[in-house]
Amino acid sequence: MRIARNLTRAAGIAAASLALMIVQGCATKPESQDPLVPVFQGQRVWNGVTTTSEGRVFVSYSQADGPGTQVAELDAQGQPFPFPDANWNIPLPSVAGPIGNGYVHVNALRVGPDGKLWIVDAGAPGIGKAAVKGGARLFQFDPQTRSLLRVYDLAPVVNPYSYMDDVRFNGPFAYLTDAGSPGLVVLDMRTGVARRVLDSHPSVMASRPLQAEGRTLKDAKGQPLYIHADQLEVSPDGQWLYYQPASGPMARIATRWLNDATVSPKDVESHVELKWANTPTTGGTAIDSQGNIYVSDTDKQRILRISPEGKQSVVIEDQRLVWADAMWIDRAGYLWIPASQQSRTPDFNGGKMEVRNPVVIYKLQIHAQPSPLDQP
Repeated sequence: MRIARNLTRAAGIAAASLALMIVQGCATKPESQDPLVPVFQGQRVWNGVTTTSEGRVFVSYSQADGPGTQVAELDAQGQPFPFPDANWNIPLPSVAGPIGNGYVHVNALRVGPDGKLWIVDAGAPGIGKAAVKGGARLFQFDPQTRSLLRVYDLAPVVNPYSYMDDVRFNGPFAYLTDAGSPGLVVLDMRTGVARRVLDSHPSVMASRPLQAEGRTLKDAKGQPLYIHADQLEVSPDGQWLYYQPASGPMARIATRWLNDATVSPKDVESHVELKWANTPTTGGTAIDSQGNIYVSDTDKQRILRISPEGKQSVVIEDQRLVWADAMWIDRAGYLWIPASQQSRTPDFNGGKMEVRNPVVIYKLQIHAQPSPLDQP
């Protein structure tokens, strides 16, 4: 098989062994009658999962538990293989310079509507840390050949403490959140030109600290933790961008005001719908083909569904969903949920590491299809 030939050379990178889990768990009710199914388990904190139409699985690791592989492909047994190879995943402290074929700090990955694998390099070692010159980039990889197709350099829109967080697509445009220097980035993928919008606007600024497992999260210095512009989703028709700080609430804006570079900053701000949905602290989101947004509630360890009209309902509540991070909807109608336990890592937990292994990726049958803007 192609994967076996391509990945054998990468197997020497240090990465914890993962095992495929076949035991089904029992979830508490409210709405879903389907079980929360453990799929993969590991000994490291992963914060993102995405799948191809052929069923290949890619994950990203937050580095909250120490340096190591940042992006990996999982084989059928759950064994991780660094993507695209071992050299790209060499821990930052051991390389002479981050620019070139290597990651500074991967914070998001997803298969795009073109079927390619897109990876967001935050460009900084962590939120609140100085950005690395030239480090913030958006990569496009061919998952079949494992080759790099294009790099979008985000340097023109990077501020000293920028931290590029996540990305969504809408035709020729990509939207990114900057969680370090709060704002949104609009990237025209035809020209490679990126623009900042809504800098320090109330809709991108965290106004309340993060909550998880019934407590206020604190950083390594013991101070309440705030994360600015983080989650974002585009409506299936491409008309709306939904976005929020990690602690909510969720705002929205018609994408036409973002796509037009001639619109003044004040005009863009005037079209923001603040507090469109009063969301809780959120680890990750996903959107289906009907425009329903799935939001992880890290405080109550549940998944919420928000309709296009803004109505909220509980999909599932389960104590195993500890900091459910970036989620993914596949063609079989499953919502993939990495229970990252990020809230138990030092930067979120007053300097203490309290992750309880294994760290698990679950999936839940939600009987919904992914947005056409998310997958081919």
